[in-house]
Amino acid sequence: MPQMGRPGLSPQQKTELWERWKAGQSLSDIGRSLGKHAASVFGVLLAKGGIAPPARKRSSRSLTLQDREEISRGLIAGLSLRRIAEQLGRSPSTISPEIDRNRGRSQYRATMADERAWQEASRPKPCRLAVNRSLQRAVAAKLQDQWLPQQISGWLMAEYLDDETMRVSHETIYKSLFVQARGVQKKS
Repeated sequence: MPQMGRPGLSPQQKTELWERWKAGQSLSDIGRSLGKHAASVFGVLLAKGGIAPPARKRSSRSLTLQDREEISRGLIAGLSLRRIAEQLGRSPSTISPEIDRNRGRSQYRATMADERAWQEASRPKPCRLAVNRSLQRAVAAKLQDQWLPQQISGWLMAEYLDDETMRVSHETIYKSLFVQARGVQKKS
């Protein structure tokens, strides 16, 4: 399927961009070398304040691909979760949610679980107000009625008892209003 919109920079291109920027090359030179417009290069630099972000790495406490392979092998061999955890030197309370998050005992796949964990660990996460339109509308309506963010947060909790997706903290509402860093709520 063809990509819609403007294609961004690949991870390799971003690495090259930062290396060239650090070497003192101009935006135009960097853009030419990457086959991108200088404005695209500027957008990447601006988003990070001109400072290269640190390379992502896994926490030493998180499960590795090798750990996940051992989990997969243990499940195929019919071992108990406690036995698998014992072999890995981990707690069963680490292994059980890992399996549940990744399609259960019968369909667990190590590589898929590892890719999912890497994606889920990316930061910053979009805030709930950025991705949930109905929550945005509910918050905006209450703000129009001159409600305080604390009141809105409390009302959402009482109104949507069984729907976790319709809850947001008052701090998140304040951030979306005053910081505008994520552009979630309009100024009005």
